[in-house]
Amino acid sequence: MSPKGNSPERPRQFASDNYAGVCPEVIAAIEEANRDHCVSYGQDPWTRKATRLIQDLFETRCDVFFVFNGTAANSLSVASLSDTFHSVLCHEFSHVETDECGAPGFFSHGTKMVPVVGKHGKLSPETIEATVTRRDDIHHPKPGVLSLTQATELGTVYSPGELKAIGKMARRLGLYFHLDGARFANAVVELKVAPRKLTWEAGVDVLCLGGTKNGMALGEAIVFFDRKLAQNFDFRQKQGGQLASKMRFLGAQWIGLLKNGVWLRNAAHANRMAQTLDRALRQIRGVSVAYPRQANSLFARLPRRVIEGLHGRGWRFYTDVGPGGLARLMCSWDTTRQDVQKFAEDVARLAK
Repeated sequence: MSPKGNSPERPRQFASDNYAGVCPEVIAAIEEANRDHCVSYGQDPWTRKATRLIQDLFETRCDVFFVFNGTAANSLSVASLSDTFHSVLCHEFSHVETDECGAPGFFSHGTKMVPVVGKHGKLSPETIEATVTRRDDIHHPKPGVLSLTQATELGTVYSPGELKAIGKMARRLGLYFHLDGARFANAVVELKVAPRKLTWEAGVDVLCLGGTKNGMALGEAIVFFDRKLAQNFDFRQKQGGQLASKMRFLGAQWIGLLKNGVWLRNAAHANRMAQTLDRALRQIRGVSVAYPRQANSLFARLPRRVIEGLHGRGWRFYTDVGPGGLARLMCSWDTTRQDVQKFAEDVARLAK
């Protein structure tokens, strides 16, 4: 069910962290980049500085490409790792499987997504191995890529140990390791570890680093830790319509987000608001939360009358992006405690 209703009295909603505006630091960086003319197509100092900041963030040499959105980041990344006869293993609720309109297969000219079941939105080395070894005949697509999501689509996170074990299995099975990090910042602050421990140290080959859901206007970064895999990716980026002529405005946003730890502060606030909402909902009779709250989202079991009542009061959220009609509630960098309190109070009134 798509979210319904709208109300000017409730400007901050829980349907998606894409609803949030642009954080002040990113706005300031865009304004700085807009002061004068500048060379185009990524040859500008803003793009170069943003690339250096990302390399410093992960404490390694890596190739970085900036694109407009997550669909392009995931799809072009997967395409760069795949041949037409390959398959991509992913969780059954992963974005590349459920919400990219077939774009990964489109850009790779036939690569097939293979959805895999896993508890709390996560895959395990055992399920990955079982899926890959189930068939090896020529009539079946050849497994080529493993795609994980961090934080997952169900609001959970992979620990460094889990990722390292999965990375080891991927290498043993000959799979490239892609990580959809649309909410990577939320996982980093929850786990309190260095970004390198959740990426290249765990065997990740390519990361799609999310910016839009963490305070940017638009834009994601594709980070190739295995730099050999980035060969000719600039041509793929151009062919896919993702080479911005005024690239400095994508790069500047990353500078605003990464300088002085803004990206972590934004994510930490969103996580705290989700934790506050989680605690409030667990105290309401007839309401339960399905999964551990580990990032900026939670999935609640709400009676149908409560869902309909909330939509009637102008609240917007989805009930069709997870299993079993659960209400997905997303918090953002600009969600306030008052927003959480108002929502929880309405749930409590309707649940009586």
